[in-house]
Amino acid sequence: MMNNINIIHEDSEIYIINKPAGIASQGGEKVTSSIDTGFAEQVGQKIYLVHRLDKDTSGLMIIAKNPTSANKWTKLISSKSVKKEYLAICVGSLKNKQGIIKEDLIQLGAKKQAITHYTVEKEWTVQIEEENLTFSLVRLILVTGRMHQIRIHLAKQNCPIIADDQHGNFKLNKLLKKHLKIKKLMLAAVKLTIPNPKNTDIYQIQLPEHMADLIH
Repeated sequence: MMNNINIIHEDSEIYIINKPAGIASQGGEKVTSSIDTGFAEQVGQKIYLVHRLDKDTSGLMIIAKNPTSANKWTKLISSKSVKKEYLAICVGSLKNKQGIIKEDLIQLGAKKQAITHYTVEKEWTVQIEEENLTFSLVRLILVTGRMHQIRIHLAKQNCPIIADDQHGNFKLNKLLKKHLKIKKLMLAAVKLTIPNPKNTDIYQIQLPEHMADLIH
């Protein structure tokens, strides 16, 4: 049984929820808990996913209430009308404090354009086993939305997200797990900017506790 998901916003078309880390967006084989089934049970109605977050990523997700709304919001997201912002804590530092990562990704055997805007918000040093490690808090805005795009882009900049066991620094992850008890991926979708006819709606959440506790 999945714990209740925090609803940030609700209207006649959508829910905006704060998805916890460790819960898949969509069910499937070997998936024990997922938003598409667990949240539907919570609200007592069929729901429609219009985008996804990785299982290990926490944060804001838009969920449609009916097929008409799902079609509308899928188009809004794919047309980049909805701006999604993420915060990540990485080990290492980026060369520039602000920039654009343009590096194509291979998905399903095809090369796909991938673009990520980033701003380094903070850097600090942590000493572990006589080694000084630089941690970076990085704000990221997706221009494209490829699978694991942020995780791969940061890893290719030698600034991998902490606790990324697929694309990150496995040796450092093991070290950080041992000394700092870090188990969850340090990546969260923290802000949505949504246009409407009158103005722009902004929805924000604070960093999840497992990330906030790491920042000095």
